[in-house]
Amino acid sequence: MKKKVLVLGCTGSIGTSTLDIIRSFPDRFEVCGLSAHRNEKKLKEAAAEFGCKNTALTGTEAEADNTAVHRDLSAAAASNEKIAKLIEKSGADIAVNGIAGAAGLMPSVLCLKNGIDLALANKETIVMAGHLIEDFAKKNGRRLIPVDSEHSALFALIERFGKKHIDSLILTASGGPFRTWTRDKIEKAQPEDALKHPTWNMGQKISIDSASLANKGLEVIEACRLFDMEPEKVKVTVHPQSLVHSLIETVDGDLYAQISEPDMKRPIISALTYPEMIENNLKKLDLFSALGNPDGNAEGVTMSFFPARFDDFPLLGAAYKAQKRGASYTIAYNAANEVAVSLFLEKKLSFTGIAETVLDVLSKDWSGETQTFEDVFETDKKVRIVSLEAAEKIGTKRIL
Repeated sequence: MKKKVLVLGCTGSIGTSTLDIIRSFPDRFEVCGLSAHRNEKKLKEAAAEFGCKNTALTGTEAEADNTAVHRDLSAAAASNEKIAKLIEKSGADIAVNGIAGAAGLMPSVLCLKNGIDLALANKETIVMAGHLIEDFAKKNGRRLIPVDSEHSALFALIERFGKKHIDSLILTASGGPFRTWTRDKIEKAQPEDALKHPTWNMGQKISIDSASLANKGLEVIEACRLFDMEPEKVKVTVHPQSLVHSLIETVDGDLYAQISEPDMKRPIISALTYPEMIENNLKKLDLFSALGNPDGNAEGVTMSFFPARFDDFPLLGAAYKAQKRGASYTIAYNAANEVAVSLFLEKKLSFTGIAETVLDVLSKDWSGETQTFEDVFETDKKVRIVSLEAAEKIGTKRIL
C-alpha cells in the first residue's frame, strides 16, 4: 500500500527534493496534498503531474516581501486556515514540512493534531516551541522525524547505538562562503556574497544563516531539544567537504559518523521510509573509485575538520547562550535573526549588523515561559518589534 505524502512548501528546495523522491518511487509513495506560498504556477504544475486535487496557496503576489520583519498575524491566521483545510482533506500518512521560518510552526502543530507523522525540515518548530511540540506529538501518538541532514544523521546514529551509550553529539558545518575570509573582509560582505554557498543549493534565508553560522546555532538548539542533550554536550566542527553530516562520541571515547554525498534527498527519503531502510538511486560516495587504481593516479577523497571561529561568527555562541538560558530566549534568537536577515537582504543592514541586532535583542529580558503555542506567537511578535528597534540603532531605516 502506498504511503500518502503531504508536501508543505512544495516549491522550495525541500519540497522539490521530496517530489523528486516520490517521482522515483511511484510504487511506494503518492502525493495527497501540496502547499506553496506564492508560486502558484509551480504549485499547479506539481498538482497536475502528480494528479493531486488537494492544494493550498497560502500567500499572494501582492504580499510584502519583508514578512520576516512584520509578521502580519491576520495574514498568518488566514494562511494557517488554508493549511488546516488542506491537511484535513489530504488523508496523509506523513507530512514533509519544508516551510521556511517561523511560519512553519503552526503547520507542524496542525499535522500532528490531525494524526499525521511529521518529517520536519522546519527547524524553527523546535527552536521556538520544542517542549510543546514534542509533548504534542506524544499526546497524539505521532512520530517526529528530523529532515535536516545533521539531525537526520544523529537520529540514525542514536537509534543504532542507544542514547545511554552516547557522551556527546558533533554537528558539522561547511563554514559557508566566508569560512576563509578575514574579519575585515566579512564586515564588507554583501548579500550576493553571502548567498554563494559552497556546497548546498538552498533558499535565501538559510543561505545567509549558513554564512553567519546562525543556521548552525539553530541546529545546536534543535539538537539539544530533539535529543535531550545539554548544550555543552553538543559540539560543532567545520567540515568544508560536507561529506560527514554528523558524528557521535560514545562513552568509551570512540567517534562514529554518518558519511554520504551532500544531497538533501537522502535525509528526506530516510524520513519517508522510517523505520525501513530501502535501496535508492541516490549517488553513493564511492571511496574505491575515488582512491584510484594501483598506480595511484586519482586524487582521493579529502575530509578535513576545523574549529569553529566563535569570535568572527558570534551568532553561533549566542545560540548556545540562548539555549542555556531557556525560557523564551531561543524564540528571541530566532525572531531577531529573521528580522536582521530580511533587512540585510534589502541592503538596509550590514552583514555584521545581523549579529549585532541579535545580540542586542538577547541582552533584553526574555525569561517569560511559554505555556501554549499562542504564548510562543505572542512572544515572537514582541521580539520582532524590539528587533527592528535594535536594527535602527545600528543604522537601518524603519520599514513602515
